[in-house]
Formats: sequence, C-alpha cells, structure tokens
Amino acid sequence: MDFGDILDQWDRETEKPAGKKAAKQRLEEDPAASGSESVDPLTAWLRIYGVNDKDAEIAKATVPPGKRRRRLLAKKPDATIDLHGLTRDEAWLALDNFFKLSRQQELEKLLIVHGKGNHSEGESVLKRSVRDFIERCPFAGESGQSPAIEGGSGSTWVILKG
Repeated sequence: MDFGDILDQWDRETEKPAGKKAAKQRLEEDPAASGSESVDPLTAWLRIYGVNDKDAEIAKATVPPGKRRRRLLAKKPDATIDLHGLTRDEAWLALDNFFKLSRQQELEKLLIVHGKGNHSEGESVLKRSVRDFIERCPFAGESGQSPAIEGGSGSTWVILKG
C-alpha cells in the first residue's frame, strides 16, 4: 500500500474529501455547485482579484514633458544656495552637497546665487564654476539666468532631471 492508497482510504472513511480531490469530486458530482461551468484556476483567480496593470497606471500618472517643462519654468525655486564669499573649491563642494541633498528630497527647481563678479577681474569666477558644475552634474537639467527679481545675472536656476 502506497501513500496515495492511504489518502484514498482516509477520504472514504471520513466522507469529507479535502483539497484538489474534493474540488474535482464536487465538480464531477454537481457542475452547478461552482456557480458556472468548469473554469480553470487561473481564470477563477482573475475573476476574483482582477488585473492590476501597472504600466497603464504609470502612463496615466506621467505628465507630458512639454507640460512639465512649462510648469517648472513658471515655478519658483524649491531651494536656494548662496555662494557669496566662497572660493571656487568651496563653492564646488557646496554645490555637490546641495544637489545631492536636493535630489534626495525630490526637489524639482533650484536657485544658485553666485554673484555678478563685481570684485573679479574679467568674468565672475563663481559664475563660471557654477556653469561648469551644471554641465558635469548628471542630474542637472535645463538651466538659465534668473529674472531681475531673483538676482538677475548674479543667479542661475536649474531644473533637476526627473
């Protein structure tokens, strides 16, 4: 006698079959007991729980890039850093920390106040450093000069890549 025979004998003695055998036996005895004709388990599961299409949810949630860009251009900066009085190396480190922190906080638009370079001979040292940093930063997107209200040519805004 093998294990299957023992289970069959147990089912006959208790008269309450359980598991897959019980379901199959009930369907064979009365197909109407399931509420419909014979249905495979996957179809039954899908009828109960439905389909959750994550790709469709993402597509609904995403905003077209042009619309996002227009919104961000009109938006005030989420955070500002002032680099006045820092050396080129100090400013670079401050920008690196500022951008990493802003990325972790999921900020979208930043303002960097670097000054106009009134005390520099030629072009502003910090302005050039900020431009170099933005060009090399992997998550810095579009950038430009701020309106006169926010510092004019002495500041630069940056939109972080999403």
